Formats: sequence, structure tokens, C-alpha cells
Amino acid sequence: QVQLVESGGGLVQPGGSLRISCAASGFTFSNYGMAWYRQAPGKEREFVARVSTGHVRIYADSVKGRFTIFRDNDKNTVYLQMSSVKPDDTAVYYCNAPHFNSWGEGTQVTVSS
Repeated sequence: QVQLVESGGGLVQPGGSLRISCAASGFTFSNYGMAWYRQAPGKEREFVARVSTGHVRIYADSVKGRFTIFRDNDKNTVYLQMSSVKPDDTAVYYCNAPHFNSWGEGTQVTVSS
């Protein structure tokens, strides 16, 4: 059974940095691409970033140059390093395993002074 567990969310000041994590289990992690999405209050869930098995990365224009997605196959974990955060980055961040259409329960990130 595919399971994704996010962690690391919290309150961060504008311009600050935060790293969130997603621990995966129930499948051979290194064989599949992974992604992050987010959902702000009153808005639809939107794509943030994706990393392939070969570590090729794709980003939404809104986070390009500020966020970095990376994976550690030894730990079955995918990360999202967020830098220069803005209040508009406030959202629940969800881990996604596209091949399985599987989602975690999300971790809240709030950007506020």
C-alpha cells in the first residue's frame, strides 16, 4: 500500500527558508517520479514541482528560482527546499506519487511576519 507522509511545515517569515519532507513507503521509491502540490485557502490545488527518477526537475513559474525539489533514494524521501518565501506561498503542501495517483495528508506552511 502506497503511503506518503509529509512533515516539516510551520510558520516562516517572508524572505525566509523552510524545508519540507515526504517519506514514501509501499513501492520501490527509486523507480518513480515524485511531485509536490499546494492548496491555498479558497483556491484549487496547484502544481509546484516534480522530480524524475533521473533527478530531472520541473517547477511552476511561481516558484522557479526560489524552490528546489530533490530526492534521497536511500531514505525513500523527497524534499522541497523553499527559499525567499512570500505570503503567497502560504498553503497546505501535498506530496504526490503521480504513477499511483497517491497523495499525502499535507503539511501546512504559513508565511507571515
